[in-house]
Amino acid sequence: MIRAAYLRVYLPAGDAGAYPEHTGQGGGGVLRGNDHFLWVESTADDAFTADWHGVRYVCPRHPRLRMLEGLLAFNNAFPETALIPEDEVALAGEELSTLRDLSPMMRSHILTSPWHVPIRWFAAFYHEDRELYEGSEGLSIRYRVGLEDALERVSRAAQIIEGAGFQAAIVHQMRGLESWLEDFPPAALLELDYAEVAGLFSEGDLVLDESVAEIAASLKALEDGDFEEASSSYSAVARRWGPVQSLAFAN
Repeated sequence: MIRAAYLRVYLPAGDAGAYPEHTGQGGGGVLRGNDHFLWVESTADDAFTADWHGVRYVCPRHPRLRMLEGLLAFNNAFPETALIPEDEVALAGEELSTLRDLSPMMRSHILTSPWHVPIRWFAAFYHEDRELYEGSEGLSIRYRVGLEDALERVSRAAQIIEGAGFQAAIVHQMRGLESWLEDFPPAALLELDYAEVAGLFSEGDLVLDESVAEIAASLKALEDGDFEEASSSYSAVARRWGPVQSLAFAN
């Protein structure tokens, strides 16, 4: 079983169009594959729903779109590996272009991360956005915030790390998250869901997880020029997530 965490953008239900509600069938974290893809989710074109502050929100899953984008992104990131035949890459590119021509407004509403939560995702949230909930495997964590606030926080984080002289690759990752969020309307909802990744921690560890607060403290310290405090807060998050992140390389 592959455990994954998710960053999802939900639209107000009245703005999202009609989608069947996702029931969770056909996935369950079990790795499946064919000649072109590996996946752990249902391939139905349905949507997650969420009720937040009295409003119903919808997150379209668009699994085929995400598969195609993932295949091409992997090929662009590792062009020397030759794991994907050139003709398959070309076919995926053609299919993706066709999808976008047919539905110009279609975009991926979900980012998926196997085995861990990328640290940059925490920058979009504050501690008060945190919820503990009972998932299918026990206790888990999610954060929810309005997208307008999330985008402001991510933009600020990018400015801080850029101003602190971090490597271009690190700044680029944060700017990439900023760019993805900018594609959605301000009225949307952003959710970080530990999902199955929560199962890699004990319930006590989850209750005491302060990753978002520690990243916020690290960014504030960087902004104030207190590099020792910034390093201390960041290191606490890195120590928590380093062991589970390493599972991605072991698998």
